[in-house]
Amino acid sequence: MNTISYGRQFIDDDDISEVVKTLKSDYLTQGPKIDEFEKALCEYFGCKYAVLFSNGTAALHGAYFVSGIKKGDEFITTPITFAASANAGLYMGACPVFCDIDENTYNIDADMILNRVSEKTKVVTPVSYGGNPFDFEKIYSPLKEKGIVIIHDAAHALGAKRKGFGITHMCDMAMVSFHPVKHITTGEGGVILTDIKEFYEKLRLFRSHGITKDQSRLKYGNEPWYYEMQDLGYNYRITDIQCALGISQLKKAERFIKRRNEIAGIYYNELKDFSKFKIVKPYEDDDTVNAFHLYPVLLENSRERKRFFDYMRENNVWVQVHYIPVHLMPYYRDNFGFKEGDFPKAENFYEREVSVPMYPFLSDSELEYVIGLMKKFYSYSQST
Repeated sequence: MNTISYGRQFIDDDDISEVVKTLKSDYLTQGPKIDEFEKALCEYFGCKYAVLFSNGTAALHGAYFVSGIKKGDEFITTPITFAASANAGLYMGACPVFCDIDENTYNIDADMILNRVSEKTKVVTPVSYGGNPFDFEKIYSPLKEKGIVIIHDAAHALGAKRKGFGITHMCDMAMVSFHPVKHITTGEGGVILTDIKEFYEKLRLFRSHGITKDQSRLKYGNEPWYYEMQDLGYNYRITDIQCALGISQLKKAERFIKRRNEIAGIYYNELKDFSKFKIVKPYEDDDTVNAFHLYPVLLENSRERKRFFDYMRENNVWVQVHYIPVHLMPYYRDNFGFKEGDFPKAENFYEREVSVPMYPFLSDSELEYVIGLMKKFYSYSQST
């Protein structure tokens, strides 16, 4: 049997055809496909502005930059995330403040956010872990009253909804990733979604060296060749080739998310009576949707997690662990003094979590095989 991975991309002939058309066109980068993809994303997410970047980390860097955060300021985020959620704040010289997680949702604890806000807090970045949409209702008004910028790290959450609202609701900016294991892919890529025109204009400068050719924004000239560097930016541009793929992929997004929820439902129904596994139940209310980038399974303890991880991989199921808590990374320990025990719920989650296969074209027979292995592991563990 071929290896079944925890996640992977789906590319069909339509995707390939659109990429080939762009390869044969006049523009491989800085052309019309970027604008076309941004408009399609605005329509899909129901927001005013979208700014595409070369990857999700670059997009987060842009979001922190336009927030105005600087050295001496603080930002709040979760330790259960990929390092980029916090690293992007470090790029601006700000200091990370972590909050523990909610044991039911695996997202950052909203009450703890409010308890940890200080005069130095300039940004709060909740992460919708695994595609489970963070509930912003409790934190939105208190944070906005203090002038704090809210960045939704929705890298996992394309298509997620909370009470009928999408990922751009009750935040200043939302970031979505287009890495191959995410819901749709551009190879590498990311986007910031916002309704705030000032952020939109600054983000566009930031991703392209701080340079503009927009005649309405120029300060010192208006010749046809003229451009200005108005800020210190980066080369974080995405290509037309990638955007052609993204446009094609976006048309399949709802089908992909529906299938992810079907798979999650099968996992839940097949494994809910197996006490060794703590698993995630899909939402039954259509107004709230988990986008299921990941399907996390919690084992009883770290020893059982290791046994399960090894067992699945030995049987060609390439499970993974998401994530090693950011505060336990050597860089964060050495430079900020974080240590084991700082965030016990996050650390306990890490010691028990394994992500099992979750992607739209996981076949019924492959899913049956994975679940069968999980049941065999349970039976074996019960007898030893």
